[in-house]
Amino acid sequence: MESFKIIEIFSVSPDILYNAWLDSVTHAEFIKSSADIDPKVNGKFIIWDNYITGKTIELIPGKKIVQEWRTTEFPEDSPDSILELTFEAIKEGTKLTLMHKNIPVGQADEYKSGWKDYYFAPMQEFFG
Repeated sequence: MESFKIIEIFSVSPDILYNAWLDSVTHAEFIKSSADIDPKVNGKFIIWDNYITGKTIELIPGKKIVQEWRTTEFPEDSPDSILELTFEAIKEGTKLTLMHKNIPVGQADEYKSGWKDYYFAPMQEFFG
């Protein structure tokens, strides 16, 4: 299994970023694709036209989101990966730390660039 960490700074508060991540409408707006998110512990989500699916396993409002996460590219017998997002208030807004663990071997580089290209770049544009 593989893992990586990405840190990104956003010019909005942790609460705004945290709530946007869990809100189906806002999430869909900033990724410019579909998002169906049940925003509670054990709530399921389906994103990017069924490409990403999973379940939220821990929530600390405004501070942390932990999710079981997989894509249609995971081998069928592969367990879900773990996505951990932490939101830290800083002078500039929010320091978002994304830890993505238990990724099938050979796929981490693809997902790392995917987070940057399909999430963080459009989120920067969306949140200004």
